[in-house]
Amino acid sequence: MTINLELPRKFNPTIEQAHQAAAEIFRPVSRKYDLAEHEYPVELDTLASLYDGLADAGQAGAGADGGRKQRKPEVAEGVIVNGGNMQSVVNTLEASWGDVGLLLSIPYQGLGNAAIAAVATDEQLAQFGKVWAAMAITEPGFGSDSAAVTATARRDGDEYVINGEKIFVTAGSRASHIVVWASVDRSLGRAAIKSFVVPREHPGVTIVRLEEKLGIKASDTAVIRFEDVRIPAANLLGSPEVDTKKGFGGVMQTFDNTRPLVAAMAVGVARAALEDLRGILSDAGVEIDYDKPANCQSAAAAEFIRMEADWEEAYLLSMRAAWMADNKLPNSKEASMSKAKAGRTATDITLKAVELAGTLGFSERLLLEKWARDSKILDIFEGTQQIQNLIIARRVLGKSSAELK
Repeated sequence: MTINLELPRKFNPTIEQAHQAAAEIFRPVSRKYDLAEHEYPVELDTLASLYDGLADAGQAGAGADGGRKQRKPEVAEGVIVNGGNMQSVVNTLEASWGDVGLLLSIPYQGLGNAAIAAVATDEQLAQFGKVWAAMAITEPGFGSDSAAVTATARRDGDEYVINGEKIFVTAGSRASHIVVWASVDRSLGRAAIKSFVVPREHPGVTIVRLEEKLGIKASDTAVIRFEDVRIPAANLLGSPEVDTKKGFGGVMQTFDNTRPLVAAMAVGVARAALEDLRGILSDAGVEIDYDKPANCQSAAAAEFIRMEADWEEAYLLSMRAAWMADNKLPNSKEASMSKAKAGRTATDITLKAVELAGTLGFSERLLLEKWARDSKILDIFEGTQQIQNLIIARRVLGKSSAELK
């Protein structure tokens, strides 16, 4: 498989817009909303209008449908496509260079939107493509083991009745809709887990509380209770059929779309930290020479070169996972590889940047300490480091989840 990861020129306009938004909208208010947790960033409404306009204009990578626009035209076998998934990744990277918490707060760009893009039918995409959707998976009784969902969705005529509680729902109190994972028949195991689009302001939906967090404070993180919530049967994303042989690959396909995006968030935060650290080291007289072996340079320079190499690996893995999605290649392993590498790399780089920057890194004069706090969630949500390594091992060894736990 040959991959050319040189970015197509057609991406340049939206990449530049994303970078400008990060530099001129996100960075100036980054500390403000870090100190004012749960306060809605009104500055993002303008940005939401920009994304909406790009989506209406048919620009790939903008809007809830992600790369869907790129799938419709038939292309000849062997033709390489660089489409919406790759562009979404590079746009996410640029925006996260500004502030990942604010990125997660942009209206109509929630993780639930990526879930809709992954499994919705064309009819459902037409219905839900313009909503702002959060994604509700985690419950009080489990974290990364998505198969342990206990929330239920009971069929009652032309409706489903949803009951359960979800925690750590990003944008849960702000989004207009919530993509909820629930089981239609718990006796059938993970194969019966489906995703449902539920309006947030709906009878039986209660925002129990908002979490106070280590990082990404600009983003609201909610606990939501669903009590006898009735929604139309058509709000079940994808096929309602339960195939016990196939498992719950339909809803898990969501992660093949969202994990490269979370990897891109980590890559963006790590790049921001590397850039600031390089300036600090340069001002301190530390020379970084790429023509000399690391052991012939100062400890700080050697560490910086190591971190840059790790960053490059994370970036390339993220791009590969997105490229495979655009070209309709199974990318579950690669999506997990990108998420695992990028999440680990971001925490390593941001914490090391705080250390090497000394008192500047530990103070609030710069954003380095904030990026160190923000980066930790990127190694946790959408599947922890440990669960990603487990998925990768299963794919490499050809083992099922029952065979390798």
